[in-house]
Amino acid sequence: MVHNVEHQPKLKQTVVDDTFWSYFQNLILNQVIPYQEKILKDEIPGIEKSHAIENFRIAAGLSNGDFYGMVFQDSDLAKWMEAVSNAMAISDNPWFHEKADAMIDLIGKAQDPDGYLDTFFQIKHPDQKWTNLQECHELYCMGHMIEATVAHYESTGEEKFLNIGKKTADCIDARFGKDKHRGIPGHPEIEIALLRLYHATKEKKYLNLAKYFIDERGTTPNFFEEEAKSKKIKVWDMDYGDTEYAQNNKPVRELDEAVGHAVRAVYLYTAMADLASDINDEELAKACERLWDNIVDKKMYITGGIGSTAEGEAFTINYDLPNDTAYAETCASVAMVFFAREMLQMNPNRKYADIMEKEFYNGLLSGMQHDGKRFFYVNPLEVDPTVSGKVSGYRHVLPERPQWYACACCPPNVARSITALSKYAWGENENVIYSHMYIGGVFSSSKIKGVSVKVESEYPWVGRIRYSIEANPDHRSFTMAVRIPEWAQNPIILHAGQNVQIDTVMKDGYAYLSGLSEEGDNIEVTFDMPVRRIYANTCVRKDAGKVAVARGPIVYALEEKDNGKQLFDLVLPPDAAFVTERKTDSIIGEYVGISACGQRCVSEMEKLYSENNPSRKTQKLMFIPYYLWGNRGPGEMSVWVRE
Repeated sequence: MVHNVEHQPKLKQTVVDDTFWSYFQNLILNQVIPYQEKILKDEIPGIEKSHAIENFRIAAGLSNGDFYGMVFQDSDLAKWMEAVSNAMAISDNPWFHEKADAMIDLIGKAQDPDGYLDTFFQIKHPDQKWTNLQECHELYCMGHMIEATVAHYESTGEEKFLNIGKKTADCIDARFGKDKHRGIPGHPEIEIALLRLYHATKEKKYLNLAKYFIDERGTTPNFFEEEAKSKKIKVWDMDYGDTEYAQNNKPVRELDEAVGHAVRAVYLYTAMADLASDINDEELAKACERLWDNIVDKKMYITGGIGSTAEGEAFTINYDLPNDTAYAETCASVAMVFFAREMLQMNPNRKYADIMEKEFYNGLLSGMQHDGKRFFYVNPLEVDPTVSGKVSGYRHVLPERPQWYACACCPPNVARSITALSKYAWGENENVIYSHMYIGGVFSSSKIKGVSVKVESEYPWVGRIRYSIEANPDHRSFTMAVRIPEWAQNPIILHAGQNVQIDTVMKDGYAYLSGLSEEGDNIEVTFDMPVRRIYANTCVRKDAGKVAVARGPIVYALEEKDNGKQLFDLVLPPDAAFVTERKTDSIIGEYVGISACGQRCVSEMEKLYSENNPSRKTQKLMFIPYYLWGNRGPGEMSVWVRE
């Protein structure tokens, strides 16, 4: 196994200027990050209190008071700081630097002299540190803060915040490891952070510590049960024997099925894939491939959502994908983006990039209101406001996005992901630049000196993308590897205006176009994006007799706003033709809508049951992109429709 694609350096080298994604990046910069800062400061009345920044002020001795919030409340600020740090790579607005500098000063004052940083324990239980790894999220919170420090360093080159992260990691390293205290985090995350810190600093002790945590997991399945016997702090009184929920059921190299808490699982798999590349571990890489295939082929919603049950926010059995009680946490889609990127780093293959793209355009974007002021934690595929959010078993499925949450892990996760979009869109090594996603803008290579590539894209509404070499002062010849999506029809590639015989340049779903060396060299990729009918495996009982609609990377949905109530009465006949139309809406912006001539089943009886088959009336069916649902007021929504 070869680590084919090296980790991307400073994000400021890549500028996004895209007809689709620029809106969302600007929304995060101008609306979401400032809005979330006000929430973290408790400046917005009438919503869930955060107190996250005040917790740090108390820990720093700048305020009096008690800790408030979830045991992992620190992570909300850490992820927000990562979004701010990413913002400095893509914006010249000094506001981000000012906010980051002030918060870095506060975080530094809150940190203990030995590097420990967790305000829950620093304020409430200073004598109980490290006594409840399963529930108390110390390593999780510190991991997110370390990630923020690395992001800040990548964006600015400044080391003040990075040194806080290193000091935290050194504190963890002083306690845990071989011949030290045994331990594994209840919620995987620190492993990702330590590996990011290793990539940034090249200090191998962080790689070794990440490897320790990964290798220890599953070797003692009853670890948390033993820990619980002596713990004095109980947060949720969890089932300490549930090894699958805790991702402690098997040693990681033996894993073959995604189980338990979905976010915890995929954070762990992300770190496993990163580590496998770093240490060239074939056995670990094969475990990652098995886990990827199990998720994508047997446990993933068509929208990219994962985690089908609210009980434990978890995976269940293969093919168990209920639509109206789905959990599909936004953070889980973010985690799949992370996992996909590490799999691409290890092995550039279209199957990983296709899923990463699915997550960005569907599972991740659906977690945020189009105006950036409200957020979904749960992303169902079917909603009925008379039931959803109200009836037992459905209370977690909300028909409208709330402004905030007591457990607010998802909103800042969306912010930090979209501000870092370019690092997922691109990859590179010494000779090849990989285009994983079609994002307009300018990519500046760090491996091929002086080379920058301009991308002009009409995606995702039109399958037309143009790459041109904007700069190459040394006239160095290199290769562009451009992903061609599996669903793309009739792809055509022009290199310097000449048709390319596609089957001669394709490998694992990427077109490798070599000999690029001069400014002005260009590649144009076009393909058809017809509306597609998608069918579930017959083992998915909830989708039997139904069909979903997709176009390009976008999954579509029916909404009551366009189609009336009782969406379950609608039928899309097998021979119905689709019509696409470019639309502009004052609330949900520009998008391509899809319509078809369908039917509505109508029952003429008042009795519950009858021997008479319901009649059918012709009705136009109108579909909107799934990520836009829930923006125009409460109403029914459904991705799957009877055929």
